[in-house]
Amino acid sequence: MSLEEVGRHVVEFARVHEGWAAPIVFALAFAESLAFLSLILPSWAALVAIGAIMRTGGIDFVPVWIAGGLGAGFGDWLSYWLGIKFKKSIAGTWPFSYYPHLLPRGEAFIRNWGVLAIFIGRFSGPLRASVPVVAGILAMPYGRFQLANFSSAFVWAAVLLKLGDVGATISTWLWNEVSGKFWM
Repeated sequence: MSLEEVGRHVVEFARVHEGWAAPIVFALAFAESLAFLSLILPSWAALVAIGAIMRTGGIDFVPVWIAGGLGAGFGDWLSYWLGIKFKKSIAGTWPFSYYPHLLPRGEAFIRNWGVLAIFIGRFSGPLRASVPVVAGILAMPYGRFQLANFSSAFVWAAVLLKLGDVGATISTWLWNEVSGKFWM
């Protein structure tokens, strides 16, 4: 089964079992934000798709958004901790040993942008995978990191979920417009 098929099954499960939408979004956002998982489990598309089904499925936005923000924040928090704990050996582990450019790019990005790099990095896949680890390696002050981490996590979760919602609304409107004119 491909990742695309798994993603479709996860979204369908969230649609059918509305009570599981928040825990599923938490897990997806956590995986998307954790340094090692984010490269093998790209979850952002499933988050957008869940955002698309929320309105029609009767799923409340706020609990799912909070779950997504917390999942993303905790994923980066763990990545930061791994950078602090394993700073000397992290470059030799996958994915950083396979993609050696990730750590230097993340370091340059943090040196140029400071704590704002945490916020900006959240919205870029390759940076999202490396910036929190590098912040830990560079011993970015904990409070500054967490403020940027959790504030960006909640903005990121809202953007992805609302992107799906707005996309679904637009596509429904377009479908109704086109099919209405076609059948008239």
